[in-house]
Amino acid sequence: MRAKKRSLAFIGCLVVLFVMGMFITPPVVTSAPKSKDTSRMKESKLEYKAAFEVNKMSDMSKFDPANPMIPEGDTINVAVIASHSGPAALSGQIYWLVVNWVAHDINARGGLFVDGKKKMIKVIKGDHTGKADVCKKVAERMVLQEKATILWGTDGSIMMKIINEVANKYKVIAVNVGSTSDDIQDATNFGRYSFQSSFSSEQVGRGLAYYYGQIRKKENKFYILNQDYAFGRILADSFKRGLQEYYPQAQIVGEDYHKLFITDFAPYLTKIKASGAEVVFTGDWPPDSTNLLKQARQMGISLPFANMFMDEPNALHEVGVEGTQGLVHIDQYNVPAPFKNVPGFEKYYKTWNSQWKKWDAPYNSRLFEHAHGNIGSYLMQTYWLMSIIERAKSTDPEKIITLWEGDTYRGVNGKVLKMRSCDHKAIQDLTVEEYVGPDKQNISMTIPPYYWYKGASAVGPSFKIPADKVLPWMDPGLDRCKGKNLWGE
Repeated sequence: MRAKKRSLAFIGCLVVLFVMGMFITPPVVTSAPKSKDTSRMKESKLEYKAAFEVNKMSDMSKFDPANPMIPEGDTINVAVIASHSGPAALSGQIYWLVVNWVAHDINARGGLFVDGKKKMIKVIKGDHTGKADVCKKVAERMVLQEKATILWGTDGSIMMKIINEVANKYKVIAVNVGSTSDDIQDATNFGRYSFQSSFSSEQVGRGLAYYYGQIRKKENKFYILNQDYAFGRILADSFKRGLQEYYPQAQIVGEDYHKLFITDFAPYLTKIKASGAEVVFTGDWPPDSTNLLKQARQMGISLPFANMFMDEPNALHEVGVEGTQGLVHIDQYNVPAPFKNVPGFEKYYKTWNSQWKKWDAPYNSRLFEHAHGNIGSYLMQTYWLMSIIERAKSTDPEKIITLWEGDTYRGVNGKVLKMRSCDHKAIQDLTVEEYVGPDKQNISMTIPPYYWYKGASAVGPSFKIPADKVLPWMDPGLDRCKGKNLWGE
């Protein structure tokens, strides 16, 4: 009974997390972003300058996310600025776990040699509570009083912009691992000290269009159903642009936008059922995504949903194996068959998973079990940041900027990230995943027990979306990018 209550409480926290905008506050775009540069495009082939080395990973058996080891003295101070309290506190829990995992690993190796000596990484909690005025005060306190070298964030693109403003004012590095708005690094908001290592919403829509038009080549009738606010409409526009580019014979047979947090999807699902649609494209996040999926299956609609956010494992288990089969999910971390194709990945995965089995609530939830999806991406983005500091041999922001612009980093799963020099946006391959039942999940989970979950469908066949097909939007008004192609060259 206690476990059930913890599970319900955890799902409740997730609802609030998505509400508070962990994902994006989309930009105002006056014209369709140009994402294709055919005159100067090149085939996606990202070579890397540095990589995550599994054999150098420390013993993580003493790591406890609820009680991390905090070093003192002359340290490299990383401020994790997020909602550590209030209604979206779960976002802070996720971020706190991720950065402290990386810090524990590196500190157990002896720290980083910077500024002429070895220094440990100290993770400092900066709580913006989801409020813009608080965010600015906290970010400034992290720099001026806590002597933060790095501002790391966050849940909500508005908050990330504020953090970046503070970083650029005081000339410290800010890294955005969690907010995907396309305007965070545009001509208005760009600053030399801020970096966006996360993917963007524009890449999501075009990536799914590429999958259906150039890889799957089966369904061609799409129904768009999104939440009725800026993100839902801009994501829909990016998908439609992608279809024009990669699947011109496709048809949009319906397009609707609904209010947030509705409980009755029947009117929309009735229209979808009558439209002849073969796929529903949605950017909905919980609880809307969960309710939409549940009600669709209850009404006998078994259409696949092409989605960003129908991947939360606790919600998938609510719907069950049959109801989650056929979901199509786009991901910024997972890659096809890493256990088979990437030496060392299995060791890394087992290190995380074995530790997860020891953790108490809330970290014992299915959300943290496999460290894939966004959590896996946050980890690799943070390791990339630490690799930059290590190779720069300095906490001097100018040296970090010089090295990070144009840098490439190979994560533990073989995926390579490149930082575009002119606007500090990450270039990367994406992956589209088809969800299958536990008996077929061995396509991706190729080690015992050969499934991700028994109570829900999960990743089966996976397909790489090459980086050159989903290059991030570049603001033509940003002087630094003038005359450059979408690779930043």
